[in-house]
Amino acid sequence: MTLLSFTTLLPPGSDGTSAVGTLGPPGTSSEVAATQFARRSAGPDGPAAAVRLFDTYEEAGAALRAADVAHVVVANAYKAINHFYMDPALELTNVFVMDTPLYGLAARRGATPVPDSPTIATHPAPEPIIAQLLSRKHTTHKVLHSTSTSAAARAALDGTADLALTTGPCAALYDLEFISRTRPIRMVWSVFARSVPDGSGA
Repeated sequence: MTLLSFTTLLPPGSDGTSAVGTLGPPGTSSEVAATQFARRSAGPDGPAAAVRLFDTYEEAGAALRAADVAHVVVANAYKAINHFYMDPALELTNVFVMDTPLYGLAARRGATPVPDSPTIATHPAPEPIIAQLLSRKHTTHKVLHSTSTSAAARAALDGTADLALTTGPCAALYDLEFISRTRPIRMVWSVFARSVPDGSGA
């Protein structure tokens, strides 16, 4: 996993990170990115902030507005990230580029052979790479959208889907095995905090 760059936009005198929110459950690429952000923000000697996981990015944003977390890390590939950018209660404070954990198509360990037209659970953002990873013998497939890569892995585990497009950490967490090659996704991540009043009076 490569952290290519890390651009800090925090204004001088800003308080350090206390807790970082992002998309869960455990095993998501967002969790890895938020953990990297917490470690980098802490500096070489400081303790890393706690990472709190939420069912959706929107729930993480609500926790940020309520001051339950100090920052929220959102993948720029998320289709509704514009709501974070446009929200006057939030402001962009950090941007970094990081490779995700390895993605691949995974099945329940010991499962029967993959059907000719498998149902594949995936978060919508990485869905385009299914065609890159799926064997040529599977000329068709059905997509089942999940709220995260971790939720996709659970769908493969419980039999809701034949396969999951998921990450290495999620595959290990849910005891799945990859049936395809794996690859990372180079991703831009945006970090939001609560807006700071500009101090101008009426």
